[in-house]
Amino acid sequence: MRPATLALLLACGPAAACTAETGATAPTVVELYTSEGCSSCPPADRWLSTLKARPDVLAVAFHVNYWDHLGWQDRFATAEGTQRQRALARAAAQPSVYTPQVRVNGVDVRAGAALPAPRTSPLRLTLARDGDEARVGVAPLAGGGRRLAGWWALLEDGHASRVRAGENAGETLRHDHVVRLYRPVADWNAADGLQARLALPAATPGQPRRIVFIVADPVTQRPLQALALGC
Repeated sequence: MRPATLALLLACGPAAACTAETGATAPTVVELYTSEGCSSCPPADRWLSTLKARPDVLAVAFHVNYWDHLGWQDRFATAEGTQRQRALARAAAQPSVYTPQVRVNGVDVRAGAALPAPRTSPLRLTLARDGDEARVGVAPLAGGGRRLAGWWALLEDGHASRVRAGENAGETLRHDHVVRLYRPVADWNAADGLQARLALPAATPGQPRRIVFIVADPVTQRPLQALALGC
């Protein structure tokens, strides 16, 4: 029997349509902020890759762009990833950002730290893909006017880069859980629920891809529920 935190695959057929739904608990969300230009980042990248086998963990790797001017341009780095890291630092009253930085359920920890057990969550998500579109549904949450936030991510596994300059010159770096698209959605009233869609860009040939949706507290941005779809 599969763990309740594992996204449950309900259907996946020749029409390339598939769906998943959450169980009664929320997976542990691990966010890594990393860069190919940072010499202390590869051990954190390798640790994040070991989490692929954990059905109770949802890992994402944001590559930031503020190392790019030091001799090597990280092809996965985005301004959006950097902006998210800085916004989280402001929300937590932290004076600066750094790499590698790991946040587990929104809280700063060191790479390799023991991860907490999944948490019970009243939030119920369904996630579906049909061709080049993804859809998410967040069920209404009883209890009044609480606000919720959310964001999409497209993750890719199995990347490798031969670094030719900068602090990691001469190294071949391998990456999983790489965020290739990050898209926040507007906050909503929890009692109303949410229905949202995402137009999917073309997949990178040969790279396994997952569609992720994460529900979070709009003030702290700490994850409350999360779901991944791998088909």
